[in-house]
Amino acid sequence: MSNQHDEDAKLLESLGYKQEFTRRWSGFSNFAISFSIISVLSGCFTTFGQAWNNGGPVAISIGWPVISIFILLIALAMAELVSAMPTAGGIFYWAFALGKPVHGWLTGWLNLVGLVAVIAGVDYGFATFFTTTMSLFNGWWDPTNLTLVFMVFVVTVLLHIMMNIYGAKIIHLLQNINVYWHVFGVAAILAILIFLPKSHQSAEWVFTTRNNNSGFSESMYWFYVLPLGFLLTQYTITGFDASAHVSEETGGASKAAAKGMWQSVAFSAVGGWLLLLAFLFAATDVEALNKAGGFAPAIFESALSSGWAQILMIITCVGQFFCGMSCVTAASRMLFAFSRDRAVPGHQYWTKLDSNRNPSHAAFGVGIFATILTLPALWAPEGTVVPIAFFAVTSVTVLGLFLSFMIPIYLRWKQGDRFQAGSWNLGKHYKWINPIAVVEIIFISIVLCLPTTPAGVPGNENFTWLSVQYAPIALVIIMGSAMIWWKVSAHKWFKAPEHQARLVK
Repeated sequence: MSNQHDEDAKLLESLGYKQEFTRRWSGFSNFAISFSIISVLSGCFTTFGQAWNNGGPVAISIGWPVISIFILLIALAMAELVSAMPTAGGIFYWAFALGKPVHGWLTGWLNLVGLVAVIAGVDYGFATFFTTTMSLFNGWWDPTNLTLVFMVFVVTVLLHIMMNIYGAKIIHLLQNINVYWHVFGVAAILAILIFLPKSHQSAEWVFTTRNNNSGFSESMYWFYVLPLGFLLTQYTITGFDASAHVSEETGGASKAAAKGMWQSVAFSAVGGWLLLLAFLFAATDVEALNKAGGFAPAIFESALSSGWAQILMIITCVGQFFCGMSCVTAASRMLFAFSRDRAVPGHQYWTKLDSNRNPSHAAFGVGIFATILTLPALWAPEGTVVPIAFFAVTSVTVLGLFLSFMIPIYLRWKQGDRFQAGSWNLGKHYKWINPIAVVEIIFISIVLCLPTTPAGVPGNENFTWLSVQYAPIALVIIMGSAMIWWKVSAHKWFKAPEHQARLVK
């Protein structure tokens, strides 16, 4: 293993960085962190309502596998890149090496914003589900009390920061445990929803029924409403760039990180689809589900006894909690790596490693930034269980991460056969995989900038700022500031690492 680690260190040095982390992560651990962040026990539950209200069963039963295929193509394109350049910065470094410094700068900020937003989305989703689960035991826990939910969210973020700081030596083992929790947890939920409900929906209903609870007209269903429902899949199956961010801690990273990246997407796509189909077949009380705004627990409470509903909710809450832990791990590595190239204010602080060779300062930073991003969730119309702000945060996640993926994927395609591939590569298949990946990302990015309700459309008679889709606003402010900084100052000093060699022949 030491020989392998020596080879890893040499490859990293050839990319311009010295080995600072301890390579204690196995290939399975690398797969585990991406699988844990994707977390079908998180995204499938917390954003189910987005697809239910915008498209209905069709958006879920058919939309999920279709969008999953496109996301897998994105993951395959990225896997080839991480094999050639296995660095903690990953995404921004690829854009740096294949393009110009400005490409690396823009990619890095998009990726960092997306990773911070995924912490916010996952931990706020957990807070909502935790509060809902506790309400099944004690009525004091009210999931419509947004102040209470936000307090649970803040405590959760702090716990995940502490786990990443004080549990640094075992964080990779916790990732492994979470994989098994997801596998057995999904299997248990499938069994519960298949065998325990007294009745199920028909296959025809599951695969053909359309819903439009968005408030937009039926004439807008196919070209506007249904695409809004794709957020369920696009948000759930993201964060797989984590395999790149921990590649400097992974043995045999050139192959292990590449496999971890695409395999985490493939397994999650299949497991998530089975899970969602089980939800739909068990959703016999459509009226109750519509009344709850598509909030997934309404399915379990109507289809199961209170005891089994509690067990199912506990299973998903544990999975969601571990998912949030993994998000902080990945985001802290990205903040460390981007700061290593002086791209973040206070970079001297964020690049400090503790005695365990762990970026504890960066873990604290991403957690605090995620909390700030989620502050709008404190305000929503009375009785709201899941505020518009939550879906805005999930949209920021998708926009930031997938746009950051798009830039190096496009640049690699532009490089053509000049690209020096790593030990895992696509061969000639990049010629069709990469452009399809780019087109899909552009399409979904446009969709996720659109208002999700008529009340969020300026000029509408029911317009309210509480319903505004603030994802594009937040992204424009952050990225606009980053580009102004680039024009004023960063273009003078944000250069490639001293020994970095471009990966072209």
